Amino acid sequence: MNPVRVRFAPSPTGALHIGGVRTALYNYLLAKKTGGTFILRIEDTDQTRYVPGAEEYIMEALQWCGILPAEGPGIGGDYGPYRQSERKDMYGQYAQQLVDNAYAYYAFDTAEELSAIRAEYESRKEIFRYDSSTRTSLKNSLTLSEDEVKQRLESGVPYTIRIKIPKDEEISFDDLVRGRVTFSSNEVDDKIMLKGDGMPTYHLANIVDDHFMKISHVIRGEEWLSSTPHHVYLYRFLGWEDSMPQFAHLPLILKPTGKGKLGKRDGAKFGFPVFPLSWKGASEEDSFEGFREFGFDPEAVLNFLAFLGWNPGTEQEIFSLDELAEAFSIERIGKSGAKFDYEKAKWYNQQYLMAKTGQELAETVKPLLANKGYQAEDTYLAKVCELLKERIGLLPEILEQGYYFFEAVKAYDEKTIRKRWQPERVTLFNQLADQIRDTQPYISAELENTIKSFINNSGLKFGEVLPILRIAISGTMQGPSVFDMIEVLGQREVDSRLRTAYSSFDTIKSMN
Repeated sequence: MNPVRVRFAPSPTGALHIGGVRTALYNYLLAKKTGGTFILRIEDTDQTRYVPGAEEYIMEALQWCGILPAEGPGIGGDYGPYRQSERKDMYGQYAQQLVDNAYAYYAFDTAEELSAIRAEYESRKEIFRYDSSTRTSLKNSLTLSEDEVKQRLESGVPYTIRIKIPKDEEISFDDLVRGRVTFSSNEVDDKIMLKGDGMPTYHLANIVDDHFMKISHVIRGEEWLSSTPHHVYLYRFLGWEDSMPQFAHLPLILKPTGKGKLGKRDGAKFGFPVFPLSWKGASEEDSFEGFREFGFDPEAVLNFLAFLGWNPGTEQEIFSLDELAEAFSIERIGKSGAKFDYEKAKWYNQQYLMAKTGQELAETVKPLLANKGYQAEDTYLAKVCELLKERIGLLPEILEQGYYFFEAVKAYDEKTIRKRWQPERVTLFNQLADQIRDTQPYISAELENTIKSFINNSGLKFGEVLPILRIAISGTMQGPSVFDMIEVLGQREVDSRLRTAYSSFDTIKSMN
C-alpha cells in the first residue's frame, strides 16, 4: 500500500471557517494514524477573491489548534511550491493537452454574451448550463471552423478552455463515506479549466496538484461532491486514472436548529464563534470573534470538532489529539449533517480547563489580565485559577466571575444582606474579623477552624455567618469555598474588606 498523503487546501479568501478546521483535522488524524503526511496547500488561483492576511490567518489558526503540516508554504517539502499561484506555468500545458486530445475546447463567448443567454433562459424559467446540450450552439472551437479558431487565437481574442463532458454516460466513483456514487454525465456541465487570465480554475489545478503531490486521499466537505465527476473525468482524460486518490466527502456542519449549513454570519446571529481566531474584515459585518478569543482551549475545540460527524463507537468523549488519531477511521464518519451544539462545545472546554493546573491556566489568562488592566503575581494568579477552574466554561470567566480577586467588590448581594444582616451584631462580626486576621498559619484549614469555633462560641448558626463573610469579601453568594477565598485574598485584604463591608451592610439594611 502506498503511504497516505493528504492535504488541506484552503483558499485565502477570508477567515477560515470552523468547518474548514474540521476538514483539516480529519486529514491530519488519518495521516497521523497511518504514519502518513499531512500537507498544507494554498489554493490562490482566483486572484479576484484573494484577501491580504488570509493566508497568514490560516497558518496561525492551524498552529493554534496544533494541526501542524509536514509540508507546505514556509515549511518546505519535496513536492512544492505549495502555493498554486507559484505553480501557474505547469497548469497551462495540461489544459492544452486536454484540448489537443479533444477532451476540452476553446470557448470564445464573452461574459456579456453568456449573461444575455442566462437572462433569456430565466425569462423562460429555465436554467442555462454550458454543457453537451448547449455547446454546439455557442461560440467555441467545436462550432467555429479550424481557420477561424486559429485566427482568433493568433490575434489574441480572449478565450477560456472548457472540459468536454461526454453525453449520455454514467460516471461513478467510490466514496469512503457515502459508498458508490453515480452521476449522469448529462447533469455535469462543461466547467472552465483555464480562465482568460491564464490561471487555472480550482478543478484543473486541484487535480494537477493532487497528482504531482502524490495525494492518496481527498477528504473534503460535502459541497464538493457534485464537482467530483469533473475530477474523475480529468483523471481519466489526463491518463492518471490508475493513481486517482480515494475520495471522502464529509457531512455538513449544521446550524444549532439543524436546518441549513452553519454559515460564517451565524456566529453573530446565535452568539457563538464559528472561526478559530478573530478576524478583522473590511467592515464590522465581516469581522468576527474566534474560539481563541472567546476563551476556548484549542484541544477542547479539536475534541468537539472531531465529534461533529465522527464517533469512536465507544462511550468515551474526552480524547487527546494522540488518542483521536489512534481511534480515528473514515469508516466511522457519518453521512448525515451534524448540528453545531455550542453548549456541548463549552462542556468540552470546561473538561479541559478543569484538567489543567492553576499554573497552566495562569499562563493562558495572563494576556486577558493585562487587557483588563489588572495586575497580579504569577503565584497569586495560579491560585485564583485553581480555585475557579471548576466553575467556568470559558477562560475570560475567571476574570468576570472572579473579578473580586483583582479589585475591590463592586456591589453586594443586597437581597441576601437585607435578609441576613443584623446591625446589632456588628460587634460580634468585628470580633470575628479580629480572629480571622490573627489566624496562624493563614491557610484555608486553619481559617475554617477559626470561623467554626467562633460560630460555636457565639451561639450563631452557620447560615447567619458564612453568607455574611462570603458577600463581604466577594459581593456574591456564588464562588468557591469561603475559606479558600480568604486564604488566597490574604490577611490584609480580607481584614479591610470585612470592615468596609459591615458599614455598607448597615446602609443597605437601613434602606429596607
